[in-house]
Amino acid sequence: MRDQSGLGWRIARLIAAQGPISVAQFMAIALHDPRAGYYATRDPLGADFITAPEVTQAFGELVGLWCAQAWHDQGKPSPARLVELGPGRGTLMEDALRAARRMPDFLDSIEVVLVETSPVLAAMQKERLRSCGLAVRWAQSMADIEHDRPHFTIANEFLDALPIRQFVMTEKGWSERMVGVDESGRLAFVLSPAAWNFAVPPERGHATTGAVYEFSAAANALVEDIAGGIARTDGAALFIDYGYAGAGFGETLQAVGDNRYQDILAEPGEVDLSAHVDFGAVAHAARAGGARPYGPLAQGEFLEALGIRVREASLASDGGASPAIDRLTKPDGMGTLFKALAVLPPSAPSPPGFA
Repeated sequence: MRDQSGLGWRIARLIAAQGPISVAQFMAIALHDPRAGYYATRDPLGADFITAPEVTQAFGELVGLWCAQAWHDQGKPSPARLVELGPGRGTLMEDALRAARRMPDFLDSIEVVLVETSPVLAAMQKERLRSCGLAVRWAQSMADIEHDRPHFTIANEFLDALPIRQFVMTEKGWSERMVGVDESGRLAFVLSPAAWNFAVPPERGHATTGAVYEFSAAANALVEDIAGGIARTDGAALFIDYGYAGAGFGETLQAVGDNRYQDILAEPGEVDLSAHVDFGAVAHAARAGGARPYGPLAQGEFLEALGIRVREASLASDGGASPAIDRLTKPDGMGTLFKALAVLPPSAPSPPGFA
């Protein structure tokens, strides 16, 4: 490696010592290494991507009202928690709490918990929510939050950043794609020599040679755990992310830096790594946890059902339409690529937007 002090060089040394690592392990190091990980050392929003809460406050407001309505429909449990995974700059939570003032009983009943691993972003969230008027605390993971009451959980563009493993269909069967080093010492993709004998979900269809199957054990375990808590103590979860559901195979792992696609392995720690969410697997994990999934719905359909155009028109000084709404709802923007999936107790009423 060129830089013998950078994260790429350290990963190469790890591989030299123990052999190739999985794509999942590479992602975890590149994103969360405490000294040089992408999320651990910077504010990525705006520089490399923008999320829906940063496009319009109407998005976060509708999410907040969605949580309050789900709480109301389940008999107003108290105490409860409002949890956000990967809160970014705190924009969504700020907007959600402002809108939820329309249902003061909800705010009186909840503790707010933000799950954040980045010290840079956590500092921004604390500043933004300093005057929200509610008790707010931070956690490193869901495992750090006791599940002694109903949780109403928000995860917007969170699952896409969780590590994935990749498998490639070869003449011998499925082989795992790993990260190794080439003859020059640079990081390179390699295939494990041994074939993996596992069952791919039948709805994916037949895999031909060269097909890529992506699997996120981290995302599925997280959703199953959240669903288990919902099944035991009530509550709800709303996952919004870019992803897919259904048949087929394909590679979706990508690196983004300086607002353009980058080489995945060239500069670990300097680019954002993510993969499209397998919402079919997410729904399956929710059922495995004992809860009921709703969706996935296209984000545009979900937001339209919640009345985002009416809300945005009331925010506009001239009462007219906003290009921001088209960006979030239209197929040529985020409207179809992004999906929404809700998880609720089996006995709960259908949540807003999914009826």
